Amino acid sequence: MRRDGHDARSVRRPALLRRSPVPRAPARPGDAVPAGPPEGHRVGLRVLERADRAEFLQLAVESRGLHHPWTYPPERTDQFEELYARSRREDCVCLLACLREGGEIAGVLIVSQIVRGAFQSAYLGYYAHQRHAGHGYMREAMLQTVDHAFGPLALHRLEANIQPANVSSVAVARSAGFRLEGFSPRYLLIGGQWRDHERYAITAGDRGEAAG
Repeated sequence: MRRDGHDARSVRRPALLRRSPVPRAPARPGDAVPAGPPEGHRVGLRVLERADRAEFLQLAVESRGLHHPWTYPPERTDQFEELYARSRREDCVCLLACLREGGEIAGVLIVSQIVRGAFQSAYLGYYAHQRHAGHGYMREAMLQTVDHAFGPLALHRLEANIQPANVSSVAVARSAGFRLEGFSPRYLLIGGQWRDHERYAITAGDRGEAAG
């Protein structure tokens, strides 16, 4: 009993604040298996495999007219092997958007330059293939990629840098909730030229608000 007449055992102590649990990220992003596609989606995601080389390269060559000057995917075996090796590192994963019927590769989405710690951010690049373009497959794949990034990959932020005249890619980013953050002149060296880009980004909080 204290001198003021109160029992010390009855004094309430402030409750300890609990931090929100932070998802544990896989050691290598390529080890995280994407969830199955949502109901109604015609494509699903899977991680790039070395066995995809022949189909990947054939589609890239066929799609030059669609890809250039926006992006220059691997068209040779050595370029594919470089992408595959990079996709198995701790800071990158290459995801394939594949048709649910037939399994053909409809597009490619690469989450790269993953930075952990207080940043938990990465860059996102993506492109469709000519024979599967114009069907909305990449919009579905983008939504699934964002969910994968903020779920199993435990990221907080994704940034996509897009050339302003690439209206199709801009539309895909906006459809997934990406917002325009700024303009970067002569930002990336693509096709031998330093090209202007617009910066689009989305955070896990943005995704949660959109889902709600």
